[in-house]
Amino acid sequence: MSNNQRQSARGAGAIIALSTITGVLAGGLMGQPSIGLLAGLGTGIVIGLLMWWRDRRK
Repeated sequence: MSNNQRQSARGAGAIIALSTITGVLAGGLMGQPSIGLLAGLGTGIVIGLLMWWRDRRK
């Protein structure tokens, strides 16, 4: 076996889902669940993109 095996990529789907749900809950507590949904979704996508970018550099 060679030592040049590439590590498997990490998925970010769970992080995107959890941040979206967290955003809805936080937004609901503030009376703005739609804004919370968008903020949570945006945060999850940014974290997912950062994970992809970091994984791609390896």
